[in-house]
Amino acid sequence: MTKANALTTATFALLAALTCITPHAHAAQCGSGPGGFEAWKQQFAGEARAKGIGASGLSALMRTNYASATIAADRGQRSFSLSLNQFLAKRGASSIVARGRTLKQSQAAMFESIRQRYGVPPGPLLAIWGMETGFGSQRGNQNMLSSIATLAYDCRRPEYFTEQLYAALQLVDRGVLSASARGSMHGEVGQTQFLPKNILAYGTGNLDNAANALSSTANFLRAHGWRAGAGYQPGESNFAAIQAWNAASVYQRAIALMGRQIDGGE
Repeated sequence: MTKANALTTATFALLAALTCITPHAHAAQCGSGPGGFEAWKQQFAGEARAKGIGASGLSALMRTNYASATIAADRGQRSFSLSLNQFLAKRGASSIVARGRTLKQSQAAMFESIRQRYGVPPGPLLAIWGMETGFGSQRGNQNMLSSIATLAYDCRRPEYFTEQLYAALQLVDRGVLSASARGSMHGEVGQTQFLPKNILAYGTGNLDNAANALSSTANFLRAHGWRAGAGYQPGESNFAAIQAWNAASVYQRAIALMGRQIDGGE
C-alpha cells in the first residue's frame, strides 16, 4: 500500500469513527414544537443515564408529554411588564395583605420559629406565599415533569431548564417527588412554588405543607444574603435576596411593599 493510499484509508476510518460518535458528543438538540420531542427524550435519556440518573428517573422522563400549555404560558408573561400599581391590582395585593396580616397573628408561633432560625420576618414570606399560590389555594394542575422537560427541550431557555430537569429526575430517583406531581406552568411545586434545583438546595420537607414551604423559602432568602434585622425595601441590603427569588423587577418591588404592609408599615 502506498503512503497516499494509507493516508486516505486512515482518513476515511477517522471520519467513520467521528460519524458514529457525533450524535453522542453534543447535547440533545432543542426544538420549537412538539414534532421533535420524542426523539429529544431518547437522546436526553442517554445523557441523563451517563450523568447517573437511575431507572425511576429515566422511566419518568420517558412518560412525559409535550406541554403545549406550558409553552403558551411561557410566551405570554405580560403581567411582568405592567407598572407597579397595575401589577398590584392585577395580583390582588390588598387581599394578600389583609389575609397575610390575619395569618401572621393566627400562626404567630410558626412565624416566630422561622424568624428565630432564619432571621426572616413574616411579611415577605406571607407576601411570597400569597403572590405565588394565594396561600396554597392555587398550586397549579400541570404535570411537573412534563412542563420542565418541555422547557428543557424548547429552544428559548434550554440551558436553564436542562439543569432543572436533571434536578427533577434526581428528586424522582430519591422518592422526594412523584413522576405524577402537579405544579404550575413552569414546573414549580408546593405552597410557595419551588423549582427542582431549589428543592435540592433549600427544601426542608414536603413543600405542600405550609410550614415546610415557608421554612424553605426563608432558607432560600438566608442563603442569598438575608441578614436578620436589616431592611428589605429597594436600596436596603435584604432586597437583593428578594431579587434572587424572582427576576422580575415589578414582582420584587411588590413583594417588598406587601411585606412591609403585612409587617406593620405603610
